Amino acid sequence: MNYHFDYRRYRLSFRAPLWTAHGLWEAREGVILRLKREQGAVSYGEACPIPWFGTETIEEVEETCRQLGAETNDTVMDALPEKLGCLRSAVQSARIDRTDPEDSSARAVAALLPAGKQALDLIETRAEAGFRIFKWKVGVGAVADELVLLDDICERLPGGAKLRLDANGAWDRRSAEKWLDRCADYPVEYVEQPCFAEASAFAQAMGDKSSVSAAQRKAEDLLMGLAGDFPTPLALDESVVSGHDVTRWIDLGWPGYFVLKTSLMGESSGALAALQKAKAKVVFSSALETAVGAKAALGLAFGWKGSKHALGFGVWPLFKDLGVNGPIAAPFIRWADVAQIDEEATWNALN
Repeated sequence: MNYHFDYRRYRLSFRAPLWTAHGLWEAREGVILRLKREQGAVSYGEACPIPWFGTETIEEVEETCRQLGAETNDTVMDALPEKLGCLRSAVQSARIDRTDPEDSSARAVAALLPAGKQALDLIETRAEAGFRIFKWKVGVGAVADELVLLDDICERLPGGAKLRLDANGAWDRRSAEKWLDRCADYPVEYVEQPCFAEASAFAQAMGDKSSVSAAQRKAEDLLMGLAGDFPTPLALDESVVSGHDVTRWIDLGWPGYFVLKTSLMGESSGALAALQKAKAKVVFSSALETAVGAKAALGLAFGWKGSKHALGFGVWPLFKDLGVNGPIAAPFIRWADVAQIDEEATWNALN
């Protein structure tokens, strides 16, 4: 099929800067794609790399879009390099014909809490709004200080609530063990990416033999060891950036959760099929996209036929420009909320 192709690069300031183990994050950058088919139908996709995930850069996305030109077709887009995972994901989401999922029942959503003491200011408000799953960014401050905060946060959790901890790969073995010792006494659903498996299996698949380094194997052994030694489940996030990463961890026998940011993964259908076959525990998570990327990612989440875990999409309103945000964060999200997302409005807001 032939398409008229257009794109717009954006840089959007967050309403409040986000602290992660990688530092202060003040703005989101990405590219919105617009495809117009010969019959006149228009569709959209979003390519939004996260710098520390090791995919392509935003400059590489923009340059490739420039090279595609105003007129393109399926053959050209199918030939995009596999290393451009975010762009391939955007192209794929723009080309698929979306249909209503078989199961359109409302899905629980986890509320994102900021790092540090700010989490204490928000947890009660989120709980009063009805949230019962919370995700707290850790690995930002000193371990001892954050463990004290963990005590305070867990005291404020409503009855039956669960807490997800996201370290963004910040800890060494000793720090991870301290946290996991403490978590055994609290309602922690899982600890996300306590340590980082340094080199992606994706690089191996692309022919970079040095990627399968001693450091990577050591990191993988560390994660597998921690998963086996402590009762609190672990989750992979930065370690599963591509479908190749997913299948590698399945082959390793990963017993924990897979947190999937499908906006970064290229064509995710193969990885999702492998996870389905393995009966893996999958959590679909926001990559802090605009409404365009959110609609595509939530579409995949609602189409998932495996076990249902709270979606990691309790993040909005993220941006100062309210016209580009996804659905307002609520304890549950319905398929009707996703279907009503107006991608054209986001496109126009970036003009």
